[in-house]
Amino acid sequence: MAGIGFELKRLFKEKGVVAILKAYGYTGVVTAGPMILGVLFLLCINYMGQLFGLNSGDRDLMVSMITYALLGSLIITSFFSMVMTRYVADMLYQEQEEDVLPSLEGLCMILLPIGGILDIIFLCLSDISFTLIVINYLLFTELLIVWTLMNYLTAIKDYKGIMISYIISVAIAIFISYILCSVFGASISVLMISICIGYGIMLCIDIVLLYRFFPNSGKNHFAFLHWFDEYMDLAIISICTNIGLFSHLIIAWFSGAGVQIHGLFYGAPQHDISALFAFLTILITTINFVASVEVNFYPKYRKYYDLFNGTGSITEIKQAEEEMITVLEHELAYTARRQFYMTAVSLSVGLVILSKLPLGFDSLMEGYFRILCVGYGIYAIGNVLMLILLYFTDYEGAQKASVIFAIVTTVGCLLSLFLDIKFYGFAFAFGCVAYFLACWIRLNAYMKKLSYHILSTQPLMRIERYGFFSKLGTRLMRNKT
Repeated sequence: MAGIGFELKRLFKEKGVVAILKAYGYTGVVTAGPMILGVLFLLCINYMGQLFGLNSGDRDLMVSMITYALLGSLIITSFFSMVMTRYVADMLYQEQEEDVLPSLEGLCMILLPIGGILDIIFLCLSDISFTLIVINYLLFTELLIVWTLMNYLTAIKDYKGIMISYIISVAIAIFISYILCSVFGASISVLMISICIGYGIMLCIDIVLLYRFFPNSGKNHFAFLHWFDEYMDLAIISICTNIGLFSHLIIAWFSGAGVQIHGLFYGAPQHDISALFAFLTILITTINFVASVEVNFYPKYRKYYDLFNGTGSITEIKQAEEEMITVLEHELAYTARRQFYMTAVSLSVGLVILSKLPLGFDSLMEGYFRILCVGYGIYAIGNVLMLILLYFTDYEGAQKASVIFAIVTTVGCLLSLFLDIKFYGFAFAFGCVAYFLACWIRLNAYMKKLSYHILSTQPLMRIERYGFFSKLGTRLMRNKT
């Protein structure tokens, strides 16, 4: 979270309920804004289609198109996300802010052609009209940029501007969809265009915020590729975590609970709707981690590491370590309790509310919701532990845990295809348990020998890694000049 903790610390120091709500609100918008935005778009546009008489088959196809675009773009950009976050943080630390925007431009030059080609191949084989191919392609490319911008937005302290961009984009998209449906009638094309306009507005506002905040050197557009040779563990961690998190959705589309909606577009409505609302129950942990752990833990963490720079005695280092670990244990327990309460409320009150909504919740969906709520809740705590491992630069431990998560979840879901559909969802929960245990065991073992890992496991000489990505970056920069 490049730079976000410092500003949040100031916000949380302000007194009063309004100030606290504002701080948590800004935290939620910055950390989970695009995901919340995607859910809102999905629900509001679907309701708009229902309001103007769009038949259920077309609504299902529209929801499937949006879901494919969201998941596809997220998985592709996940390979780059953690490494780019590390690059941005390093540039800020080295006071080379002028190289941040060139990296954004260079990454888009790589992402858009690769993602665009893959998407256009899929869309051309999906048996939809040319108009829908164009609209879907536009939405997909917008989402590639939106997810990429998220890695840079955390460095901006203009939370009010970011929040306004999200609110404006949602409001305008809903308003335009209403106007277009009133004039031209409800159709997939009209509603999809509205979503594209909404994401386009958010994208433009966020770009303006970034270019207003950072200077631009106009060079070193592909220097960030060297970071992939240095920190390939982060790329593996990011993509494996996303595979573990979303593979059960994709596999469900081809299970007994899945249906073919149109061409290559599949869905599992009963499972997907349950998973959507179950996923929302972990947003509180995501927000709490940033607001609580970042603000309260980071000062102790920073003080501890600063003492190793020749300014602290052994006694001071041991005392600082004890203080840091105490704060960390307190914040982790606090975050876990909040997620437990949220899961418990969701399984009781939340399920009652969902059954009253016009979502068609039946006994099967209730079963899915229960097990997925538990699974996502365990995942949320495990993911916080994994992020703490990254704090202590235990990339190897975090990588092993994320690989275990991806393998156990994916293989388990594939094996569950041979079981009755009512058992689907248990494999994801088991994968989340494996992820949590792997992170918890590794973090406990690492913290017991923290001083050893800091002082004795570091290389005596820095070895500069110059591999495939570094060579690619050098070639691209040479061709650009």
